[in-house]
Amino acid sequence: MKHYEPPKKNLWTGRISNKWLYLHEKVHCTPLVEIPEAQKKSIALLGYACDAGVHRNQGRVGAVDGPDAIKSSFGKMPNHLASHVLLHDVGSITCTNSDMEASQDQLAEAVAILLEKKQFPIVLGGGHDMAYGHYCGIKQYLDAKKEGQTIGIINFDAHFDLRKNTEQGNSGTPFYQIAQDSQKEGINFNYLCLGIRKDANDRNLFQTARDLDVTYVMNDTFQVPLLQEITTWINAFAKNVDQVYVTIDLDGFSSAFAPGVSAASPMGFTPHIVLECLKTIISTGKLISLDIAEMNPKYDIDGQTAKLAASLVHHVAHTVSGS
Repeated sequence: MKHYEPPKKNLWTGRISNKWLYLHEKVHCTPLVEIPEAQKKSIALLGYACDAGVHRNQGRVGAVDGPDAIKSSFGKMPNHLASHVLLHDVGSITCTNSDMEASQDQLAEAVAILLEKKQFPIVLGGGHDMAYGHYCGIKQYLDAKKEGQTIGIINFDAHFDLRKNTEQGNSGTPFYQIAQDSQKEGINFNYLCLGIRKDANDRNLFQTARDLDVTYVMNDTFQVPLLQEITTWINAFAKNVDQVYVTIDLDGFSSAFAPGVSAASPMGFTPHIVLECLKTIISTGKLISLDIAEMNPKYDIDGQTAKLAASLVHHVAHTVSGS
């Protein structure tokens, strides 16, 4: 693979127990081409080391280093995965000469490979343009099965990311690109966005969301006291699709929790509501893949955002594996 970097063993450090008490002792650094077909539960961490789309979208660059920061923080956390559950670091998709499109194509190929090998992919970014490549990889895998399965996208984000790619794609266009592809193929665009802020999207974006029949929950509603109602919306959305792809943009969180992102704001949501929603999504049995976008170590404070991202990965990995 041209735009690919093998896993880095030096990222996986921490306390030594010799009893697999920590995740750096559990993980297998396995190049993508060597990933085995899973016989039991198996989770694969794949980086998307690209922020060319953030630069195009006039955001703060630095998310190219996000995957390594998340992996390093994750490795230091306690391991509660059952002994039969496998955990792989399969390296990272890279970006050369700002060729974001080539990186997205490579990401799609990598995600399809992981799904074919019966791995559960968790992709770590990197700009939110990763969502287009990630979705294309899921679709490529499902189309090859020729079962006509539908994909629902659940995005935890302050932004719709429905900007029109009139010239080039960027970190703000992935879901518009997916919508356009869906229209060309004559299939439904199933998109639920949780945490949308009025101060982070112009009126044209709200109109685009209405035109595309996007379901969204505003940030002032996306709160723990309204969890029961939000859970109802999530279950209703999941009921109408065959597979669910979840993408978490770290800039949707308040900067009190996530200062190290491409577009920080104090007005975002809390980790607690996201964790509760993830439990609901996973309980549907339809979650096929997940990613975390916009981790920017350049602006992080005391590794706080990396720890938040790693905690989200920790939660998902243990929940999907039943550990």
